[in-house]
Amino acid sequence: MLKALCQGLCLSLPLMAGAQAASVVFLNPGYSNETFWVDYSRFMQAAATDLGMQLRVQYSERRADLALTQARALLHGARRPDYLVLVNEQYVAPEIIRLSRGTGVKLFLVNNGLTDSQAHSVQAQPDKYPEVLGTLVSNDEAAGYQMLKEMVAQLPANAGAVDLLAFAGVKTTPASQLREQGMRRALADYPQVRLRQVVYGGWSRQRAFEQAQLLLQRYPETRLVWSANDQMAFGAMQAFEAAGRQPGRDAIFSAVNSSPEALRARIDGRLGVLMGGHFTLGGWAMVMLHDDALGLALDRDGRREHSVPALQLIDPAKARRWLRLLEQDNHGIDFQRYSAEGRPADFRYPFLTSPVDY
Repeated sequence: MLKALCQGLCLSLPLMAGAQAASVVFLNPGYSNETFWVDYSRFMQAAATDLGMQLRVQYSERRADLALTQARALLHGARRPDYLVLVNEQYVAPEIIRLSRGTGVKLFLVNNGLTDSQAHSVQAQPDKYPEVLGTLVSNDEAAGYQMLKEMVAQLPANAGAVDLLAFAGVKTTPASQLREQGMRRALADYPQVRLRQVVYGGWSRQRAFEQAQLLLQRYPETRLVWSANDQMAFGAMQAFEAAGRQPGRDAIFSAVNSSPEALRARIDGRLGVLMGGHFTLGGWAMVMLHDDALGLALDRDGRREHSVPALQLIDPAKARRWLRLLEQDNHGIDFQRYSAEGRPADFRYPFLTSPVDY
């Protein structure tokens, strides 16, 4: 399954009763061998299979130019999907929204929505930008705040002043910006924590490793390392280990993502704080697109944009449970149960208001 997803193949599924199955293309912004984004696509495919939909995944290999080229081909080619799911990684969304005008393809944003300035520009030019069907983003700012809060709670009571290093992702990615904002908000609550430097690791293990090597020489007393994803945390860990310092003992590390490697690091204590669950947003988007194809209203609460509490703290017990569920193709979830199909008019999508535990 992973190989098929990585190659961007369309998996043909049975038709819904009496109708052509709704077709969806996901413009995945990540690398085709990147654990988080491959797992993200797997979850979407599990939802598509459960809901009787067609899903095709195309990876943009973290290249904004490639994402725009792919979007242009999809929106103006012969095989237009019913829906295009995209991520506003590196601010590509407005141009893709513009390209979609007049094509009949409905757009849905996940994980990174429009920035405030982008949203204002899009809304001010309805003749240029069609309306987006919906947006699902995660609680990134709250997660960034909670990560630092949980790290400080693990310090000894007599720790005194402590040095913090922070590894953010990409400056032009809203999720990275929001996580960093949350971390900075938490600093106001903990004056004993001294933020020495924020660097942008580009979500990359190797880049974070190289950055951490230099930062450790500059700030050798660092005891807290905050990272906006797991790969940067592991790169920083590698630098600490090379300097003879043991993660989990000599420094507390935090990360976002629930990759098998991150879950195991949380179990063995190398990661003191781990947050994950936002890989599910694409799957929940598939549920909503399934319902839209049936003519059911998605804005049941009067809103098209939703911030979902998908990111949640993962303790060692939950890490063990999630590791087992990752081995199941459907992650142990019955996606039909989350659909509005056959539900009363006052039904609300449960994943919009509370994290889905596994």
